[in-house]
Amino acid sequence: MRLEAITWERLTDALADHIAAMTATDGSPWLRIAVDGAPAPLLPAAREQGAPLSSPGELAGRLAEALRIRGRAVHKAGTFGFLRPASLRLEYGREDPEAFYDEWFDRRALWREVFQPLDPGGTGRVLPDLWDPVADRATRSGYVELPPGGVLVLHGPLLLGHWFPFDLTVHLKLSPAALARRTPPDRRWTLPAFARYEDETRPEEAADVVVRADDPRRPAWSGLG
Repeated sequence: MRLEAITWERLTDALADHIAAMTATDGSPWLRIAVDGAPAPLLPAAREQGAPLSSPGELAGRLAEALRIRGRAVHKAGTFGFLRPASLRLEYGREDPEAFYDEWFDRRALWREVFQPLDPGGTGRVLPDLWDPVADRATRSGYVELPPGGVLVLHGPLLLGHWFPFDLTVHLKLSPAALARRTPPDRRWTLPAFARYEDETRPEEAADVVVRADDPRRPAWSGLG
């Protein structure tokens, strides 16, 4: 795959312009966008040098704001708001990469509370989050109504390969070395899960747009096809 250098500002604008002109692939009045990638922020020293974050949540936030400027209603949500209860996700221990891959995220709840309301003929009423991992209980958040023509921007790790009905998918690509370098020590036990994701899902091939962010000050991307 050929990648071209780009700035985060140009990348955000290009994605926002493209999405603002899109229609849903299944006739839904809403668009569903994925920003997929490992939650690997910059190390503190690099952050102090003024480099932007390149985690999926940061790019999703920039994209949501750019779409609002273009007149589109946006709901930004993260998959860490849809964790399963601790009794389920930590059944095999707190640092089990296989459990992180298979059991941590409540994908059925994402289908039920986020995607089904945005199906053709849906209500547009989506749940912003479901589970508070600190308190280990339901957040009891109220539903948010996304008007027709609105855009869902869902960000988080391991998003691809589950048949979620995305209209556009963006994958933040990190080499194994960069991912290990940028993952905090207390989260490095998750690295085998991301290696499995690369082997089984091949997100670089599955995504519509790939952004290489090994050096977050100098991203490169695949373009918009």
